[in-house]
Amino acid sequence: MSAVTMINCCLILGACLLSSQAVWSQRVRVEPEVTAYPNGSVNLRCEFTDSGSTKLTQVSWMFERVEGDRHNIAVFHPQYGASFPNKDFDGRVSFTKGSLENPSIRIDKLRMADAGRYICEYATYPSGNEQGTTTLIMLAKPRNTAIAIPVRASSSEVVVASCEAAQGKPEATISWITNIAGRYNHTSVPERDGTVTVKSEYRMIPTPAENGKEITCVVNQRTQVEPRPFPLKLVVEYPPTVTIEGYDNNWYMGRTDAVLTCQADANPAPTDVSWTVASGQLPPSVQVDQNRLLVRKVDETVNTTFVCEVKNSLGSGKKELVAMVIENTGTHLHAHMQAHAQLKTAHKARPC
Repeated sequence: MSAVTMINCCLILGACLLSSQAVWSQRVRVEPEVTAYPNGSVNLRCEFTDSGSTKLTQVSWMFERVEGDRHNIAVFHPQYGASFPNKDFDGRVSFTKGSLENPSIRIDKLRMADAGRYICEYATYPSGNEQGTTTLIMLAKPRNTAIAIPVRASSSEVVVASCEAAQGKPEATISWITNIAGRYNHTSVPERDGTVTVKSEYRMIPTPAENGKEITCVVNQRTQVEPRPFPLKLVVEYPPTVTIEGYDNNWYMGRTDAVLTCQADANPAPTDVSWTVASGQLPPSVQVDQNRLLVRKVDETVNTTFVCEVKNSLGSGKKELVAMVIENTGTHLHAHMQAHAQLKTAHKARPC
């Protein structure tokens, strides 16, 4: 027999052996993968099918957190009964059927550290040991939070919103939905129990125009049926910007109830509004009601510069308005009408 022929025979024999082992291993039926949550329970199913002339002598469950590091957690023997030799699973693991043909187990009070491979292994005669492996995946729902962080308007980039998915497994992903120009960064911190905390911060240069604008944090994670949105409104704080409304350039002598209104754009809200005049004291014909200034009757004393000052916790803002009193338009109109009448009379009296 040639060397090539011998090699081919060895390869065929090896393939047959592997095929035989695969067939035998299929007789131990388990679920390839199961999922569970901390503090919950899980059933790990196992059964031996088509035993035929094979004699089942004992079945063991082994736990493998790290590949190759196996620990016996449950044993069933038809004569000696059940045994649970591992202290980490003491009082938490039990057989659901208690038979060689169906040695399924239940694990209660689950911990994140219980994640790993669980091997159901039969001792049989004459074929030896046969086994099936179930991977237990421990899931943890993250605690999701999102906040808008109050900031002061500035020319520097700062964190304006934060979103966190704490102690989830698998690790959550966070994204942002907004029309606001900015950028975000993620941090991922493994926890001691095997979960992961993910945090994302949104950064931008805050201006008064961004105050109250919407931004949404979206958390996506396997345990959630769908992504979780967290809509937020930005909080940008700034001192007051002041405007004065109501002046129409028609403050004529004798006019009554002319009104000026002091408007302020500010965050936080204004705490104080005051009216003054550049010349000193307010004229006697002027009445102030919070942000409104009422001129009961226009006279020469209101021919001045009015100043409105607004304050909040961050500072103050001012606006000046120069009021100009004009001669009574009614007097002008009356004089014009008299002059017109006189012209008509003179025209009629002129000889042909």
